[in-house]
Amino acid sequence: MTTRTGQRQLRLAALFPGVDTTGRTDFAAFEHLARTAERGLFDFLFLAGDFLAERFLAEGPRPGEHQGPAHDLDVAGRPEPLTVLSALAAVTGRLGLAATVDATFGEPYELARRLASLDHLSGGRAAWHPVACSDALTGENFRHGGRLDRAGRHTRAAESVATARELWDSWAPDGTPRPFAHHGRHFDIAGEFDVARSPQGHPVVIQADDSEAGRALAAATADVVLTRHGTPETGRAFYADVKGRLAAHGRRPEGLKIMPLVTFVLDDTAAEAEERTKGLSIRQTATGTTGRPSFAGTPSEVADGLTRYAEQDAADGFVLLPHLAPGGLDDFVDRVVPLLQERGAFRTEYTGSTLREHLGLPLPAVKIA
Repeated sequence: MTTRTGQRQLRLAALFPGVDTTGRTDFAAFEHLARTAERGLFDFLFLAGDFLAERFLAEGPRPGEHQGPAHDLDVAGRPEPLTVLSALAAVTGRLGLAATVDATFGEPYELARRLASLDHLSGGRAAWHPVACSDALTGENFRHGGRLDRAGRHTRAAESVATARELWDSWAPDGTPRPFAHHGRHFDIAGEFDVARSPQGHPVVIQADDSEAGRALAAATADVVLTRHGTPETGRAFYADVKGRLAAHGRRPEGLKIMPLVTFVLDDTAAEAEERTKGLSIRQTATGTTGRPSFAGTPSEVADGLTRYAEQDAADGFVLLPHLAPGGLDDFVDRVVPLLQERGAFRTEYTGSTLREHLGLPLPAVKIA
C-alpha cells in the first residue's frame, strides 16, 4: 500500500520477547505489550514458539559467554498461546493476535475449531504460524508417540493444515454447515464442522521458513512470511524470488507480506545508541550471528533505516523484537511511530477491523461443493 504521495506504507508487528522467570505466566506482561502495540497501530502481536526460537532467534554463544545481560526467548513455561490470545482479545479491539501452533500431533478438527473460535471472539483478528514439531518428548505426550522422522512430521502437519482449511470451507455461502469428509494418509474423518465460518474466512497464515521448500510453500499458501535477511541486498533477492512465484498460484504480489524480524536500539544520539549496543546481548543485536537486521540510533535514524530498507523492495514491513517485555516496545511506539506517520510511511488510524484488512489481504474464496 502507498499513500497519495507514493510513500510505501509499512506493516509493523511485535514479537513477544523474553521475560524474567517470574513473568512467564504473568498476564500483565502480555497485556501491556498488546496494548502498547495497539496504541502504536501495529498489525499484530506474535507469540512465537520453540520452532521460531530455535530456527530464527538462535544465537551463537549461550548466556554467560558474552558481555551484557542475556534475555532468551523464554518459551518454556509460558501458558498455552491460543489461550493467551483469547484473553488478549478481551483487552484489545483492533490488534491482530498471532501465535505458533503445533500442527503435528493434535487433531485437525480440534485445531480448526479453536482457531475459528478465536477468530470469532476477536472479531476477525486471529493468525497462526503452523509448525511441524520435531521434539520426541512432545510426541510422547500424545497417543502417536515418540519422534516422527522429518518427512513424516512435515506431511502430517501439512495434511493437518489442509484439513483445517477444508473444515473452515465446509460452511456454505448462505451460512449453513455442509457434511464434511476427509480421507488422507494421516486423517480419516467425516461429520459436520460445528463453528460457523469466521469473520476472516480463514485465520491469517504466517510462515517462518526461508528454505527453498519454504519459499515454494509460502508462495502457494502463506499470507505473511517472517524472514531473517540481514542486509537489503539479501532481503531484496528473497523478496523478488518469493513474490515472483505468486503468479503461478493465481496470486497477486500484494497478497503476501514479507516481514523481516528486526531488533532496534533507541537513544538520544547516534553515539549513545552505538555505545549501548556494545553492552547488549548477541541475541539483541546479532545481525552477523542470526542474519537479523538491527537498527540503532536516534528515533529519526531508526525511522530512516526502516523506510529505506522497505523502499529497496526488501520488505513490506517488519516484526520488531523488543529487548524485554512488558516495556520494551514503549519507546518505539512513543518516539519512532510518530515520525513514520509524519513521513506518510505508517497509518495514523486503523481503517478496518480484521487482521486481513490491516494487512490488505483478500478474503479466502468460499468453495462451493
